[in-house]
Amino acid sequence: MTPIYEGKAKRLWATENPETLRMEFKNDATAFNGEKKASFENKGRLNNEISTLIYGFLENAGVPTHFVRKIDDTNVEVKKVTIVMVEVIVRNLSAGSYCKRTGIAEGQVFSQPIIEFSYKSDELGDPLINDDYIREMGLATPEDLVHLRKSALQVNAILTDFFAKCGLKLVDFKLEFGRLVSDPSQIVLADEISPDGCRLWDLKTGEKMDKDRFRRDLGNVMEAYAEVLGRLKANS
Repeated sequence: MTPIYEGKAKRLWATENPETLRMEFKNDATAFNGEKKASFENKGRLNNEISTLIYGFLENAGVPTHFVRKIDDTNVEVKKVTIVMVEVIVRNLSAGSYCKRTGIAEGQVFSQPIIEFSYKSDELGDPLINDDYIREMGLATPEDLVHLRKSALQVNAILTDFFAKCGLKLVDFKLEFGRLVSDPSQIVLADEISPDGCRLWDLKTGEKMDKDRFRRDLGNVMEAYAEVLGRLKANS
């Protein structure tokens, strides 16, 4: 297969079908816009299993995604999309960069979810942008943004309930969307959903069960990922 893209945590490969790709989950971990790097055995396998389970769950709940099927431990087949260069961040509690920007302590529960947009650019550090920036940069139409907000809130409602059943609190997460190559008028959920891109806290203890364990040198990173996977499987 021909490699067509390599990111921080995944590779994309062309397939014989021009409308699908093979997405490979790597063992690499990065934080702080790539300044901190490491590799963890089984990370690719765990994220693949977690994301596959979540995307299958979302598809069954009526959320269109790029997911087609799991191929093996670290690879999935996905529909080929043109990525919308706007990342959507959903926040249910204060954490991470929100606390750094506002000075608010970690853990404040918001009265309703906060939606943020960021420009998908590693070179610029994925800066926050608003609707006006997106319009003037030609990244998406106002109608697209309505769809992205609605889809993100739908995913948030579904996953907040699902994770709660697993004894986990969904603090925040980021989503990527793409236009199907087979039908550019349709925007679907793309990329992955795993502890790499969402904050998950244990409902009883508040223990962090996500990539913050790597960011903050808390240790037991893969043990936390494995625990998340075990809980998701037990409640699927």
